[in-house]
Amino acid sequence: MPSINEAATPPRRMTAYAQMDARPLTGHQKSIIGLVVVGNIAEFFDMFLVGFVVSLLTGAWHLTGVEAGVILACSGLGTVIGSIMWGRLADGFGRRHAFQWCVVCFVAFTILSVFLPDRAWVPLALLRIGVGIGVGGLNITSIPYVQEFVPARHRGMLSGLASVFIPLGLLLGSVAQSIVGDHWRVLLALGATPVLLLFWLRAVPESPRFHQTKGRDDKAREALAWAMEIPVDEVGDLPVVGHRRKASYSALFSRHLKSLLIVGVGSFCFIMGGFAIQSWGQTLMKDAFGFSTRMVAVLFMGVSVADCIGRFGSAWLADVIGRRWTMFIFGIVGACGCFYAAFFHDSGWQFYIAVIIIMTFADGVFGILNAFGGEQFPNDVRSTGLGLGYGIGATAKIIGPAFMGVLVGGDFVSQNIDIAVITTAFTFFGVCLVIGAVVYLFARETKGRQLESL
Repeated sequence: MPSINEAATPPRRMTAYAQMDARPLTGHQKSIIGLVVVGNIAEFFDMFLVGFVVSLLTGAWHLTGVEAGVILACSGLGTVIGSIMWGRLADGFGRRHAFQWCVVCFVAFTILSVFLPDRAWVPLALLRIGVGIGVGGLNITSIPYVQEFVPARHRGMLSGLASVFIPLGLLLGSVAQSIVGDHWRVLLALGATPVLLLFWLRAVPESPRFHQTKGRDDKAREALAWAMEIPVDEVGDLPVVGHRRKASYSALFSRHLKSLLIVGVGSFCFIMGGFAIQSWGQTLMKDAFGFSTRMVAVLFMGVSVADCIGRFGSAWLADVIGRRWTMFIFGIVGACGCFYAAFFHDSGWQFYIAVIIIMTFADGVFGILNAFGGEQFPNDVRSTGLGLGYGIGATAKIIGPAFMGVLVGGDFVSQNIDIAVITTAFTFFGVCLVIGAVVYLFARETKGRQLESL
């Protein structure tokens, strides 16, 4: 017989997030995941298109190596600005609203690019900054959006899916170029199709954790009820949120400096190892090794598939062996690919094998890199911290393409690339990847932990 005191004590309700952990994924949760997956594929389809466009314009506009490098570097500059700006705005105004305006931003600048006159490489470079601002913000805002809607035990894999399928944008770019051919304006115009995502966004709510950081517990419960597809009154207790701090950079530097340094330095090293191939790879294959435009498009379809496999592998492995060791293993193998490219590139096919290795591992690690970065910060500054850290790291998207442009030189790119530049560039990229792999060993392991405990 239970005692009187035991009988009088009401059973404790399961907390809302324990409920979420105990239940299978619902259709609504899958809708959030699907939205960010499609959004990232669509936006990075536009981002990758510029690599194909520049490979066409090197001949049509007689671009020098420096001019091509500036165009590609400006895309990177935009992602730096976008990551920092939208990360802060997502903590201030919501993940969903930030996601929406990222789409509007990059579509608008993409459409303007289509109507540029010939040889207008400076305006094209400036417009690519605007495109990059939208693209840079989307991945930063979408990862916390998913993380705050899914079970902790699968959070690495499910939030990583936001980045896993990004290389399909490269695949779609390859397919688009193989169909469209040398019509660069048509290629750019295809980058505006993600405007359709705005209709999907109308059907999903704001993050429950964001609502709680703003003191809107009722809205948080409604969002959780939507996610779990249950009545609002069946949602368990919400975690107690103590003093609500406004997301600020001073808070980041005073309380989360180590996390910020790890994400900033680690992101820089991994981006440096992979982004130069995303931006310059097509031009190197075509003008340094003599592959035809159509063959380059076909070969980069294979690169995009390998990259997807790598990203899926890192996202899955992070929930099995942990985030830190996944980052380390992928970084070291990617570095080996860079060193292979640096010293064994006697033929275009040898270089292509190295590109496959680099993109499978050095770029494949992005299946977990930003998700792990977001987990280094608490709910109230998650997007701000990830945005600033990744924004610092994304300066590699400026330095890497510009570095390659300087190495190529000031002559017309077409048929004037000295293959020896590959040794210098890829040795540097390989060293960066080794440093990045080691840096993430100092991060806090977050495998299986609730976001509220971080």
